[in-house]
Amino acid sequence: MREEFKEYISVVSYLGALMIVMGVLLFTPLIFYVTYGEHFEHERILLAFVLPAFSSIIIGSFLHHQLPSTVPSVKQAMLITALGWLVASTISAIPFMIGIHKSFIDSFFEAASGLTTTGITVFTGLDDMPKSILFWRSLIQWVGGLGILTFFLAVSFRGATAAATLFSAESHKISSGRPVPGIFNTLKILWGIYIIFTVSCFGLLLLEGVGIFDALNHCLTAISTGGFSTHDASVGYYSNFTHGYLIEYTFIFFMLMGGINFLVHYKVLTGDWRTVYRDFEIRWFWGILFLMTLLVAMDHMLKTDFQTLCDTATFEKLCYSIHDIFRIALFQVSSLLTSTGYATKDINSPFFPALAKQVFIILMIVGGCVGSTAGGIKILRVGVLAQSLKTELRQIVSPPNCVIPVVVQG
Repeated sequence: MREEFKEYISVVSYLGALMIVMGVLLFTPLIFYVTYGEHFEHERILLAFVLPAFSSIIIGSFLHHQLPSTVPSVKQAMLITALGWLVASTISAIPFMIGIHKSFIDSFFEAASGLTTTGITVFTGLDDMPKSILFWRSLIQWVGGLGILTFFLAVSFRGATAAATLFSAESHKISSGRPVPGIFNTLKILWGIYIIFTVSCFGLLLLEGVGIFDALNHCLTAISTGGFSTHDASVGYYSNFTHGYLIEYTFIFFMLMGGINFLVHYKVLTGDWRTVYRDFEIRWFWGILFLMTLLVAMDHMLKTDFQTLCDTATFEKLCYSIHDIFRIALFQVSSLLTSTGYATKDINSPFFPALAKQVFIILMIVGGCVGSTAGGIKILRVGVLAQSLKTELRQIVSPPNCVIPVVVQG
């Protein structure tokens, strides 16, 4: 009983360290509080961030430094992971409660949705919301993209053995192995690639005419496949921009990059291009993207007055219409396959008939690749299930003693 109590004390000590990291993060949105002069219009915003920041740091410091901690067992690591998400979500919810007077349940929902990159929001009026609050929503999605514990380990941990155990516990994000030996080398590579994509997205959006604040927020939520936006209309807000098409294609590219295994990114960046066409999961990923985009686009053409357009429109107008249909279909399929949740069209609009909606549900369930920031069951697991089913069917018609292995990456 005494040993079990010590184990729980050690778990609380690790949670204290996580609270310190979250407390430091809470100071970041104050940059926008000052930059946009929010102290004139939103006087409670300062308190909304400073109060939970200092509270988290003080309480976390006490727990981490006063309580003894040991190298966590697998059981402890799983407990730290589960409780860590709850603690981080609770702390992240406080600015919403104090700053914009949201209820605890709405605030906690938004924070949990952000940190887990689920992307469902209960907030409206985003266009008029304080910039610091909007940035906090985007920041927690970016931090949660590779897993809150991987961020915690990357910025605060020094013990390799303990870090390795916690790293393995964050299996929903990073169960695809390590690109190099050493836990901290692996973390550096993962977060290095993540930051490169984030900065690249920010730069491209700026070049395409998106404002600095919007570009900053969306580069955080695109590569993390989180989907939070600074506008109620989501990415559809940019449809009337001069480079609206380019903006949408930029989002498509970075959503897809976020939905691909980061180990594949590392191999490509180190010159191993063969991985792109040899990897089982990547082939399935591009195949699903192509087929589902084609299916959604064709469903629209068959269920609307597209035939009338073909009979009456000029060739140039027809080409533009076909491009628009496939662009919208590609964007929505990319958004849902990677579990991002951005939208350029309302899902309930006539543009998406019944079949398209069924496709969207399937895409959300399947999700992206293992080792990516995307959610869902993951394509690799669906592929293994399909291969297992194929093997079982072959086993039925084979001799009783015949052994047929399930081959995935062979």
